[in-house]
Amino acid sequence: MSLLKSKEYKLYSTFLYNLANKLTKFYYSKLDKPFKVINKLKNKGYDPVTSADKAFERFIRFEIKKRFPNHKIIGEEFGYDKKKSDYSWVIDPIDGTRSFVIGNPTWSNLISLNYKNYPIMGLANFPKLKKYYFNTSNKAAYVVEKGKKRKLKVNKQANLKNVKMSAAFHGSLTLNQQKKIPKILKLMQFPCADALSYSHFAEGKVDVVLQCSNKIWDIHPLIPIIKASGGIVTTWSNDDAIKGGNVIVSANKNIHKKFLKILKPVSK
Repeated sequence: MSLLKSKEYKLYSTFLYNLANKLTKFYYSKLDKPFKVINKLKNKGYDPVTSADKAFERFIRFEIKKRFPNHKIIGEEFGYDKKKSDYSWVIDPIDGTRSFVIGNPTWSNLISLNYKNYPIMGLANFPKLKKYYFNTSNKAAYVVEKGKKRKLKVNKQANLKNVKMSAAFHGSLTLNQQKKIPKILKLMQFPCADALSYSHFAEGKVDVVLQCSNKIWDIHPLIPIIKASGGIVTTWSNDDAIKGGNVIVSANKNIHKKFLKILKPVSK
């Protein structure tokens, strides 16, 4: 079901298209230089945030406020504002901060537009890879790479015998829990690179992506892109993925159903 009129889809997709280009220019003109890193968990683990994370979020917030001053904004680094609006923007200024810190180019800027808290437009921008993914409606999504635009479509022919899966547990499953899903461990043949794995899924390069412990800013911007490219996205317990948590995306209903069954011992 479409929550926006065609004119609204065009308005917001054009904004995201232009924002992707602005973000990449902003990175190369202002942020492609040494940066500060702070560990948010201190001695209890490692969860880095950099000066670039905060600079990106400030820039994104400025662009949104300039164009849509009455909309609410939710960001990983600066939290929620107190505006009352049916429209809200969810921002992960750098998804894959650990990759950013070590110079791995797979990090991205993630942004979603939500209507009544449900993600309807999404952008995944990869400045170092010089490409970005976005949807233009609930039925069409695209990747723009080196100036060329291609429509996204998942691999609907995927089945359990030939499935290509990307997965990461991020320390959320104990060894005993992992032993309960040996089929999953056997099928973990492709590396998981945060939002890039979901983006590759939308291109049909992988057929299933599993990840644990997603926050809303990790997954909201990707939900509209995944769905518009023909994919299915839920939690491991087959609930709506908008609250985050352990998420699975699949290329068709049959394979999704089979993976949910395999994940059942660890889905609660």
